[in-house]
Order: sequence, then C-alpha cells, then structure tokens
Amino acid sequence: MMSMLAASMAMATAASQTPNVILIVADDHGYADRSILGIHSEVRTPNLDRLAREGTSCEEFYVTAPVCNPSRCGLLTGQYQERWGSYWFGNTKLADGVPTLAEKMRDQGYATGFIGKAHYGTTDKPGGRGFPPNHGYDESFFSMCGGRVHYMHHSKKAVEDYGKAASQMAVEPLWQNREKFDFEGFTTWEFGKRARDFIESNKAKPFYLHLAFNAVHNFAWQLPPEELKKRGLPNRNDWMPSEGPYLDWYDNAIMPNLERGREYYLAQLELMDEEIGRLLDYLDKTGLANNTIIVYMSDNGGSTCNFADNTPLRGTKYTLYEGGIRVPLIVRWPKGGVPAGATRNGMVSSMDLMPTLLKAVKAPKSAYSQCDGKDMMPFLKGRSKSSTHKELYWDCGFQIAVRDGDWKLYKIANEQQLRYVTDTEHASPAHGTELYNLKDDPGEKVNLAEAHPEIVAKLEKKFDAWKAGLSK
Repeated sequence: MMSMLAASMAMATAASQTPNVILIVADDHGYADRSILGIHSEVRTPNLDRLAREGTSCEEFYVTAPVCNPSRCGLLTGQYQERWGSYWFGNTKLADGVPTLAEKMRDQGYATGFIGKAHYGTTDKPGGRGFPPNHGYDESFFSMCGGRVHYMHHSKKAVEDYGKAASQMAVEPLWQNREKFDFEGFTTWEFGKRARDFIESNKAKPFYLHLAFNAVHNFAWQLPPEELKKRGLPNRNDWMPSEGPYLDWYDNAIMPNLERGREYYLAQLELMDEEIGRLLDYLDKTGLANNTIIVYMSDNGGSTCNFADNTPLRGTKYTLYEGGIRVPLIVRWPKGGVPAGATRNGMVSSMDLMPTLLKAVKAPKSAYSQCDGKDMMPFLKGRSKSSTHKELYWDCGFQIAVRDGDWKLYKIANEQQLRYVTDTEHASPAHGTELYNLKDDPGEKVNLAEAHPEIVAKLEKKFDAWKAGLSK
C-alpha cells in the first residue's frame, strides 16, 4: 500500500500540474483597437499584443448579448441567459439555482477571487445572487455601481460631495468581500494591484481569478491628474444638477460631441494594457506563467459612446450587428499546448469558457453538462478544424439574431424600444429584417433578405425552435 507520505506527495504533484486560471474581462473594448492588428497607428496595446503572440486568438468569438448585464450572465454560467428571462437592462439577473464558473472552480479546490466591476442586473445587492460572495468567490474587491463605474471616486465623502449627482456618476464606496470600502484613486491601477495581491496570497494552491476592469467604458476623461498632464489632455468635469438635465449633458459627453474623446479612450486602453503587462510580468517572476490559463475578452462590442472602433465589423454595442457581439478573445496556456501566435477562424462563444476551463482543470463532466457552451480547447489547439458551434442565437426582447454557418439573420421585433438606443446612445440597430452572408460580406453591407426569402424563413424557423427549447 502507498504510504501516507507518498500519497501526500502524489496529491501535491497532481495539484502542481493543475493549471491556474485568470479570466480578464474588459468593458466595451473595440474589436479593432489592438495594435497587433495594424488597423490604427494611434492604438498602443503592447501587452495584449504580447499575450496574442504567446497565445491563440479567435476572430469569431461571440458574447451572448450586446450589453453587459446579460452578456456577463451568459459568461459566468455557460448558458443562454434567455433561459431565465434575461434579455436587456432592467430584466437581467444572475439566476438562483444556475451554477457559476466560480462555484464549480471552488468545488475543485480552487481559491476563487473577483476583482473589478460586478454587473449582472437585478440581483446586484448584498443579499442577491449577483453579489460576488454569493456566487462562488472566496475573496472579492468590486464595484456594484451598475452599468458604469467611476474611474476615480468611491468614498462616503465623495458621495456627499457629489450629492444628487453621485448616482448618475457612479460614485459610491466599493466592496471588499461583504463590507463597504472607501477608495479614492484610479480603479484600473487598484484592480491590477489587487489582482497581483490575490495571486500572491493564493499561489501555493490552484487559483481562479476573475479580473473585470471597468476600462474602457465611457466617461474616459476620468483619469489621474498626472496622466492628463502627461498626455496634454484637458480636465473635464462630471455632471452636476446645476448644469441642467443629465441627458443633455450626456449627449456632449459621448461620441461624436466629446472633444478629444478618442484620446481619452485610448489613454484608458493603454493604462489597462499596462496593468495586464504588470500581471504578466508578475506571473513570469513567480514561475506561474507556464501553467496559468489566461483568457482575455470584452463583455460586448466596442461602444459608440466611448469612441471605440470595431473595424472591419459593422455596428456597435447595443446592436446585434457583428460589432456589438463579436469581441476580441485571446487564450494563453503554454503548458497546456495552446499554440503561440495562432489565430483561429470559426464560431466560438463566451458560453464555451465555462466547460473549457472546467475540463482543463479536470473537473467531472457533471460540473458543466448543463452548459450550452462546449469545450473549445481542441479548436484552440488546432486538433479540431470544427469550431464549437454551427449555430448561435441572440434575443434582446426587441431585436433578435441567428447565425447559421455563413448566414446571419438580424430582425427588429419592436421599433419603439429602439428609441433609447438610437436617440441616447447614438447606436444604429437594424430596421425590419436583414440577412447577410458573412463569408462574402463580413461587414454586413449587403442586405440579402429580399433576394433569399427562403433562407430568412429557414432561420426564423430555427430561432422559433431554439426559443421554444429554452424552457426544456
């Protein structure tokens, strides 16, 4: 029989071979805004470029919604969030009884940490499912401000100073585990530091870290004074009630009206990239890099509001054009055999990350059998030419989409609900029914709905069948 010492050593060896996992989620990062792509000379993302050179990128990676609440729910559960009625702002929630990636990682003996922006919808409160300590995280440092997180001010004093403007400007204390935490300073720097601190405290055993930056969401002028000075950017004041109606002010705080808006956005992107670089350097220094899976993605497409660019894709956040739902994905895992510098073409989904990561850490299949996503690791490694999905579906309540192979159907089901998106957020969703062949027309320029009514009918039928099957 194996001695207790030998058994202990065997367990330690097995544990040392189990990969760590870091999931990095940016907020509204534009598809084209990575310097490795060579699309925009003014974009500087050397550390994301490094991650891409050392890992594998996917050009057709989709999130489950073009806005953050439902998209983040789909990511964390590996399921279509429409299964529990989550479609858009106001009706989205992280559902009770639906297991999360963090809970399943913790079941595997992982230390679990959440750093950054938590935004899942109506259950985002201390007693709710959306509160990170309530869905699987042992340690957490986060904001519950909602759709936007102020980049600089999160203290009781700041709330008093902002008064009635505090809510609109997302000024409120942060949370450290289950306690409110006053913080004044730049969130990107603090989230990066906290991420490294979490790893330092937990590096003796496998860890799973979800690092959710609020960069590069608008209002990107909220930068440290020294960064504004270094870049020659003017300081801009947040909204105060004395300046008039909030929405009138907001219109001048987003594209196309915000002066030097693209420069503010790129500054936030560069500073986030620097924090990712510090994290990569720390992993190298501690010897953890080789067996740590790093995933980088955005929660949805780049936003019109913050001067993001989604070239060559059409559309933006809020829409079901490719620019609203196709986002950057980079995966690095040297020890696991994920190739360096590779690029994959084929449909993969944020729902795939939960089964992929759980299988990589040797979790039983029962841990992810409920997922709508599939293991994408064979595809990433080039062992399978087939991507994980032949079909994907989206339902925002007022707009729907189906991708089936090369074909993409995009329909507006309720024109009235478009008013906020078009008038306030300056996005331009579809009108009526549109059909595109993405192989021939990746920019969705030529609407083929009238030319191919039989394909429209086929995809509508598939959507109806998918929608009917969600309750099963």
